[in-house]
Amino acid sequence: MEVEDEEDPIVEEIPVFLSKNLQGNLYLFQYPTKTELPNHDDAVVVNCCVKPFTQEVKVDFGLNIESKHYDSFKAEQFAVAADGKNTYGTGPAKATERPTYKRGIMDKQAFTSTRSLTDISKYIVGIYADKEVHLSPLASIVQLRPALNHFDKDDKRRKAEQKAQSDDVDEEEVLQQVTVKFARGPGAAAAKKTKEQRGGTYNSFVQRIMDEPWCETFWHPRNSSTAEIERHKLYATNHQANQSLALNANEYLRKLLPHDEQVQQVNTMMMAHPVYNKAMLKTMPLLEQLRVLLKDARMLSFSDLMKVLSEHVDPQVTADKVLALLPQVGILLHGNWVPRSEVVYPEKMLSHANGATAEQMIRARDYILFRFSRTACLYRTQVMAAVQLPSAETLDVLRTVARVNATKRWELLVPPDKEFEQKHQDLVQRQELHWRASEQLYNEMDWAKETKRVRKRSTRKSESQSTTMPPPALNPNSLADA
Repeated sequence: MEVEDEEDPIVEEIPVFLSKNLQGNLYLFQYPTKTELPNHDDAVVVNCCVKPFTQEVKVDFGLNIESKHYDSFKAEQFAVAADGKNTYGTGPAKATERPTYKRGIMDKQAFTSTRSLTDISKYIVGIYADKEVHLSPLASIVQLRPALNHFDKDDKRRKAEQKAQSDDVDEEEVLQQVTVKFARGPGAAAAKKTKEQRGGTYNSFVQRIMDEPWCETFWHPRNSSTAEIERHKLYATNHQANQSLALNANEYLRKLLPHDEQVQQVNTMMMAHPVYNKAMLKTMPLLEQLRVLLKDARMLSFSDLMKVLSEHVDPQVTADKVLALLPQVGILLHGNWVPRSEVVYPEKMLSHANGATAEQMIRARDYILFRFSRTACLYRTQVMAAVQLPSAETLDVLRTVARVNATKRWELLVPPDKEFEQKHQDLVQRQELHWRASEQLYNEMDWAKETKRVRKRSTRKSESQSTTMPPPALNPNSLADA
């Protein structure tokens, strides 16, 4: 591919080859609990097993029992807890259960794997050597963490011993009533469908994983000749290197960056805060672009909005076209644009703290926008009393348009843009008509707040009067009569 721009010259060309020698057999091991220094590069592997179908790996690393940091007494306790007293050879071990520690001491540490990624089609292993890059596809990426199965075996063994003791005490067989139920199945087809549904459940899936037997493998040290031969398979052979790329420049770029297909596959409803890149924004209509930009920025001046659109999304966009669509997704507030509450809180959304509905959050945010159109600062306690939302939800709604200043009051994120208001007075008047139409509703919210406060004070006052009232005076004649 030739580059026509002389300001960006090619410094060096590096050939890239794809090796398929280890395709389907190359695993990438990750150790989240290990750092760079205490790693397993020179560790002794006692045993290694793998489950080919579920792609699980179990590796037993030997412990240095001669180390001064090794506690032999604790190691013996772990071995006895896991395998019982038969570990020391005092009695024959059970044929059905394999001992965890054959030497009667915890001399190894087991690591079991979990799959870190389900889709690894975008990940490869690369080697740079002799000014060439060789890439190899991965079969799986697994994370190895310490397994504490000896504690599980200890609990299982104790439960078995307790059950055996209880069986010895209760020698007589206890008769239990058994109820037998016969299900009336509609037919063989329905029974087969039910069996398939049961097979797709999570419990059956986990059971299939547990039922798959471990296949023992041989671990070759990294410095062995066998490991060196396997490492050479990461390099592409001469036959693979001679394969030419039968794609032109445009098709190769489309295969390399299929942003159009990725945009269609993104499900924004399943994401709490979807993230869009410039390639995805370019595929959207202008109205959707404005919706995304306003929601992401929370508050934008018109000049900043036009700068983002012209420099990063669409250089041909015009200000008149943007102004014609902005009122559909935004609200003009002191010369700046904020997203509509329906954009910030879509339908059927629930707040993360207390599960407030989208309707309640929209009502609270509209009230805050109206109050900011009349004043420069707000107090959170006053807003919370008016909107009748918990503290967490009130804080989330305020953060969509405001921030806390040095005086502990909430002010708008962006200073007012007087120049835009003077230039577009028609938009300002239209927004003012909208505020006046809904002013009564927001004033009623404040009146309800004041009414509740007065009622609460009057109740307290009556209660205090009733408690401080002196008891009625007793008649001495009545006492004498008594």
